[in-house]
Amino acid sequence: MKKLQAIGRLLGALLVGGALFAICYWSAVRVRLATESHAPDELAWLAREFKLTDAEMARIRPLHEAYQPKCEAMCARLAAKNRELAEVLRGATNVPPEAERKLAEAATLRAECQTQMLRYFQEVARTMPPEMGARYLAEMQRLTLGLPGRLEDAMTHPAHEHP
Repeated sequence: MKKLQAIGRLLGALLVGGALFAICYWSAVRVRLATESHAPDELAWLAREFKLTDAEMARIRPLHEAYQPKCEAMCARLAAKNRELAEVLRGATNVPPEAERKLAEAATLRAECQTQMLRYFQEVARTMPPEMGARYLAEMQRLTLGLPGRLEDAMTHPAHEHP
C-alpha cells in the first residue's frame, strides 16, 4: 500500500511538473511568435479583456518581452529535471533515494518558476488601472497556482471510494 502511495505521489509530481512545463512552454512559444513574426498580437487578449489603452499596453509590452527569456530558461530547466527524474524511475520497482532527491529538486524549480510568474504578473498588474490590475492578478494566480491545487485535491480526496 505504501509503495502504491509513493508511486501515486511520484506520478502526481510528474503530472504537476509536466503541466507547469506545458504552461511555461506555451507562454514562451506564444511570446516568440508574437515578437519574431507577423503573427497576431499575443497581448491583444489582454488589451481587449481589460480595456487597456495604447499607453497602458506600451508599458506592459516591455515587461512581457523581458519576462519571455526567463520563462524559456525556467521551462528548459524544468524539462531537464523531469527527464532526469524519469530516467531514475525507469525500470525502478521501488523509490530510490536518487528519485527522492530529483523530486525535491523539481519541487524547488517549480517554486522558483511560480515565484517568477507571480512577480511578472504583479508587475503587469501594477501598470493597469487598480480594479483591472486586481482582476488580472487574481485570474493569473488562479491559472498558475490553481492547477497543482486541483491535482493535489483530486489525489487526496477521491471522487468515490473503491470497495
